[in-house]
Amino acid sequence: MATAQLTASSISARSLASFEGLRPSNSKFGSPAAVSLVGHRSFRGLVVKAATTVAPKYTSIKPLGDRVLVKINTVEEKTGGGILLPTTAQTKPQGGEVVAVGEGKTIGKTKVGISVQTGAEVVYSKYAGTEVEFNGTKHLILKDDDIVGILETDDVKDLKPLNDRVLIKVAEAEQKTAGGLLLTEASKEKPSIGEVIAVGPGTLDEEGNRKPLSISKGSTVLYSKYAGNDFKGKDGSEYIALRASDVIAILS
Repeated sequence: MATAQLTASSISARSLASFEGLRPSNSKFGSPAAVSLVGHRSFRGLVVKAATTVAPKYTSIKPLGDRVLVKINTVEEKTGGGILLPTTAQTKPQGGEVVAVGEGKTIGKTKVGISVQTGAEVVYSKYAGTEVEFNGTKHLILKDDDIVGILETDDVKDLKPLNDRVLIKVAEAEQKTAGGLLLTEASKEKPSIGEVIAVGPGTLDEEGNRKPLSISKGSTVLYSKYAGNDFKGKDGSEYIALRASDVIAILS
């Protein structure tokens, strides 16, 4: 079973917009009155949900419906070179092991089961679901549709997308301007173009039947700049997993 450690490299403007656990206050930033204290860890102008701790008297968690319980992979405490990281520098995992699944859902007259099984290593959407601490370990309860894909090896390039997700290898950034000037790393604009590496089985229609995606493996595509989950492969290449609806054009 693969045990890859997948992390979000940073909280960008893109991820902030979809961060379920972080939302701007209605008050002005910088004012102590802007902090909400109801059941949350609070910061100035921002509110962050705290994980729910399950009391030791409870011995199991059974997800309902189309929900899945995932044991979150532990955060890396060292860099690849062995340097210890402070807590503030440790990045939030985006992967874990499925430990329990719900019974599925009904669409039309069709019973649709969960797309993953217990024991599978999965990658999930950033900031999805509800975090709980159970038996001293952090878990996440999230919807089946929030699972991006199944990781069968320790490299993200082998990710098997689920539902309407596609995995794209991001094209390398331009090294020079149109005038021939060399660009520094900081000034290189991240491309929104890449090659489709893998595609999911498709979406479910009103009757619960799968509709294959119109995007095929090997296609070069243009995708929305503020979508998806970013990853780095073992070979240093950049990858992004996103919904097919975030692909806006096929290039040829």
